[in-house]
Amino acid sequence: MGDAAHLEPLFTSDAIESRLDRLAYEIAGTMPKDFAAVAILKGSFIFAADLIRALTAHGLNPDVDFMTLASYGLGTSSSGTVSLLRDVEVEVAGRHVLLIDDILDSGRTVAFAKAHMKAKGAAAVHTCVLLDKTSGRSGASRADFAGFACPPAFVVGYGMDHAHKYRGLPFVAILKGE
Repeated sequence: MGDAAHLEPLFTSDAIESRLDRLAYEIAGTMPKDFAAVAILKGSFIFAADLIRALTAHGLNPDVDFMTLASYGLGTSSSGTVSLLRDVEVEVAGRHVLLIDDILDSGRTVAFAKAHMKAKGAAAVHTCVLLDKTSGRSGASRADFAGFACPPAFVVGYGMDHAHKYRGLPFVAILKGE
């Protein structure tokens, strides 16, 4: 990995694992037993898998599905437009839904996903993000559950990418020099 000099570690694997257990505990105390966990792809796939395993360890067994939304492309800033590339298959009407995403930045992706789940008849839509980046966010978007506060930087790793690279890092890092 020749680009390692451009990565500044932000959250270690151990810190993420510890926070996931606490998040799962918080969620288990809030969500009903029969809920759907919907991971927003692609960035949340590692976080979602680890969170769902942690939820299982805390006695929950949600239906799991995925939706693919796009707003970044190959750049480091959002295009401002969210597109639905793949919808959920699990029934959400009348149920509580836990949306799982990697980062809450502008809030547009989560707002789009919440509105979409409500339009499909979800009884309630809750959100869980690994990273909550509050700087520069307009509107009242906030996550019901958040792993860490994120500084105003472009981050990669633990499922998050830059131009399809760095997703497999077992930690979260700030991407420098891009």
